[in-house]
Amino acid sequence: MDLIKKLTGKNPSEYEVVAKNLVNNSDKELFAMLVKQDEFLFDFIKNNVAKRIQSACNKENYRNLLNFLEYYSPSYDTMIASVLFSFGGEALFDEMKEFFLNGTDAQKAYAVKYFTFAPELANELLPQIRFSAKSEYEPLSMNSIELLSILKDEVSKEEALNDLESDDEFVQYDAVKFLVNYQAKDSLDKIVDVMKKSSLSENIASEIPYLIQLEELIAKDIETAALVLCHIINAIPDIISPAVVCDYGLKNIFENLPLTSSTAVLLRLAKDKFEELLSNDEYLFDCDKNTKDEVKGINDLLKKFNTQKLKSLFYDELFDGSDFVFFALDYVDEVEELEALLDSDNQTLILKVLTLLKERNYLNSGHKTLALNNISSEDIKQIIEVL
Repeated sequence: MDLIKKLTGKNPSEYEVVAKNLVNNSDKELFAMLVKQDEFLFDFIKNNVAKRIQSACNKENYRNLLNFLEYYSPSYDTMIASVLFSFGGEALFDEMKEFFLNGTDAQKAYAVKYFTFAPELANELLPQIRFSAKSEYEPLSMNSIELLSILKDEVSKEEALNDLESDDEFVQYDAVKFLVNYQAKDSLDKIVDVMKKSSLSENIASEIPYLIQLEELIAKDIETAALVLCHIINAIPDIISPAVVCDYGLKNIFENLPLTSSTAVLLRLAKDKFEELLSNDEYLFDCDKNTKDEVKGINDLLKKFNTQKLKSLFYDELFDGSDFVFFALDYVDEVEELEALLDSDNQTLILKVLTLLKERNYLNSGHKTLALNNISSEDIKQIIEVL
């Protein structure tokens, strides 16, 4: 562990020696220890370590990195693949092909990353790469999809697009992750359509900023952007880490967001969420100082928005066909506004309205009778009967 401290530390006279010994001696044990520290080290530290190891590599010792391939780390895979290709070039192809075809999952993931530096060599392996893109070992699948994107493999892309139409929501979600990692920007509209109907909408929304920057999406289609952000806000912290506030640049987005009925819903939702994140230390316990400061900064910003003004704007979303109606309903107290939605064609919306009326002690037999007249689902009817 002392060597890890030196390798990750600030003293060049220490980390340079450790990095050189790591590579020159092909010290697998030390590299394995380094990989185990991945989740405990900040990204900038891991970036520094990668540069230090890379600086220790040369044409005499670069092959020693091959012994590290059984210990996979996303923090060092690009560096290792780059070094191997820089010094070994195409001459390493047969060895890397062997790792890819017959190695462990970790070795396969590194091999695919190497192929991204020499994609033309990987054409003969296309069927196997398409197969590994579906691996349950995420580093292998993600690296394989990246390679397929570089190769502009239309076969795998078309298969993913077809999977978006699957009746299985998990198949759809896998297709979304494929298309995002493939960087198929032309699939955005289809992904959004799937998000709107899926019970995994929060998971899908959380992938979208990796396909298109949120600022770009806001400029292109503010309604869609607001909807994606509503689902993202709902996903924090149970589905995605609060650290995404930095990844997505949410503070800057909220600062510059035009006020419309849909963004008013988003901002009202965000006000509650960020207040909640700061109400319990457990929500931010595993987050670094930068994330905690950003969450606090966003909360301070959202406090400046007048709740009543936001409410007056998002009332325009209280209609059957609005993508924001379910989000807005939680902030509606007026009985008349809720009652008006009992005539909806959306049976799930009717159930939501009845549930809110009951929670607010407004529910009466007339509400239930009106609702039941518009309900065909026996399951929903049974739920209403016991409300």
